[in-house]
Amino acid sequence: MIATVNKYLSLVKFSHTIFAMPFALTGFFIATTKTDATFSWQVLVAVIFCMVFARSAAMAFNRYLDADIDRKNPRTTQREIPRGVITEKNALIFVIVNCLLFMATTWFINLLCFFLSPVALIVVLGYSYTKRFTALCHLVLGLGLSLAPVGAYMAVTGHFAVLPVLLSVLVLCWVAGFDIIYSLQDEDFDRSLALNSIPTWLGKAGALRFSEGLHVVAGLLAVLIGVYGQFHWLYAAGALIFIIMLVTQHLLVKPDDLSRVNIAFMTTNGIASVVFAVFAIADMFIIR
Repeated sequence: MIATVNKYLSLVKFSHTIFAMPFALTGFFIATTKTDATFSWQVLVAVIFCMVFARSAAMAFNRYLDADIDRKNPRTTQREIPRGVITEKNALIFVIVNCLLFMATTWFINLLCFFLSPVALIVVLGYSYTKRFTALCHLVLGLGLSLAPVGAYMAVTGHFAVLPVLLSVLVLCWVAGFDIIYSLQDEDFDRSLALNSIPTWLGKAGALRFSEGLHVVAGLLAVLIGVYGQFHWLYAAGALIFIIMLVTQHLLVKPDDLSRVNIAFMTTNGIASVVFAVFAIADMFIIR
């Protein structure tokens, strides 16, 4: 049983939940501290489950849809489906189960979340198709993860607001930017199969400039959120570290040296998301 669970956790790269979950929690606590909404453990747990179910469905669907591609790519041949650890059929069943659990969970939050749940699934599942027809696929991935903070805010309040939307745009730019860096590894392979990405469109140097532009916007949004949301020095410290991590990953990766892509992808971005959320949430509770 444990071995099976571990296989599926590996399939969906569960550790990568660290990218979006902190921003979902930030959106949740913005709703409970900066509006008249009351804190609810039930809603908090539901938001966490929604994050896990939606992300698991999206990642498993990506692995299912890209199974043939992964078998051809030397970098991905050891993934669970190419190795035969998990069958394509079972991966698809896993996707369907997680989609149903996601929608069922939103039912217990509020009707708006429930009615919008299919839209969220279309976005997060639809990303997997995009590299087949557009180089802007990284932005669609960013859009999928950007639903986390605004969705968590909406789960508490039942409506949209400017502050969580700004946070969502930050997530979109941040995720799209680091996904471009990660995709540099597959530029030649993607081009050989006529798959689209910013690196196959602009080349390594151009892709890095595009990524830098997105991360500049993300950094500016971190500052804007602090001002608009009337945060204090703790938030400012977290935002500064977040921006430093953005800069660091661009110092680690060069067009002619991709040896530190994984460090730039996982380590710096993992630190960035956790520190940003911890400091932002602490600011909301400690300095009021």
